Amino acid sequence: MTDLSARYTAARQIASTAGALALDYFRKWDQLTIDVKGHQDFVSEADRNVELAVRAALRKAFPEDGIVGEEGAPTPGSSGYTWVIDPIDGTTNFINGIPQWCVIIACVHQGQTVIGVVHDPVHDELHHAVRGGGAFCNDRPIRCSAKTSLREGSLGVGFSGRTRAGGIKALVNLATDAGTVFWRNGSGGLSLAYVASGRILGYVEEHMNAWDFLAGHLIVVEAGGGAEAVNADDAIASGGRVVVAGAGVFEAVQALATAAYLR
Repeated sequence: MTDLSARYTAARQIASTAGALALDYFRKWDQLTIDVKGHQDFVSEADRNVELAVRAALRKAFPEDGIVGEEGAPTPGSSGYTWVIDPIDGTTNFINGIPQWCVIIACVHQGQTVIGVVHDPVHDELHHAVRGGGAFCNDRPIRCSAKTSLREGSLGVGFSGRTRAGGIKALVNLATDAGTVFWRNGSGGLSLAYVASGRILGYVEEHMNAWDFLAGHLIVVEAGGGAEAVNADDAIASGGRVVVAGAGVFEAVQALATAAYLR
C-alpha cells in the first residue's frame, strides 16, 4: 500500500478500537472521575486513557509521524505526516450519559487534511474519507444534502467559551429569521459528520480547535459539500472558524455566519 492508503486503513482500525474502549467507559459514565479545565470544558479519565491508547497505536504503526491531541503534549515527527486526534468529542454529553459523542482522528500532510475519521460507537457509525476518494459512513458512500433552501432542514450551530456569546446569539436569531431550524448536539465533530451524510443542512461555529473539526471538514468536502477553505497547519496552531453546508445552501449559510460574527 502507499503511505496514504496504509494510514487511511490504520486510522479506521484505530478509531474503531478506540471507540470500543470509550464505549466501555460510557457504559459506566456515572462513575467517571471528572476534572474541570474551564468554562464548558471538562476532561474525564476516559478522555485521557482513550487518547493514550490512540497515541500508542499510532506510534507503533507510524513512529516517524507527529501527533497532536486535545489532552496530551504534541509529539514532533519527521515524516511530514501529523495526526490530529480528539479522543472524545462531546465530553459534556459523555459524562452526563448523553449518547452524542465521537472519536476523531485526522491526518495532515503539507497543510492539507488528507484523512478524516469520525467514529460514533454508540450508533456503530464510522464516517470517513481520504482526500480525493469520496466520503463514507461505514461502507456506504454518503453525500451532503442537495436541498437549496434553508427552510428545508436544520442548521447545526456550535458555541465555545473561547468566543463571545454575542456571535452565537446573533446566529440563532438570523437562522430563525431565515426560516431554518437551529440545532445543537454538543459535538461539533459529530455535527460535521451529519452534514456529510445529509442529515443537517450545514454547520457553523465561530472557533473550533483543529482536533474538533479537521476530520469532519474533509469528510464534508469529500461528500460534495461547500466549506470555507482551511490551512490545516494554521488550524493546528490556532484553530479557526468553521462554515460548511450542502452546496445548494452553502452561500446562504456563509452569509448568516458572516453577518452574525461581525456584530
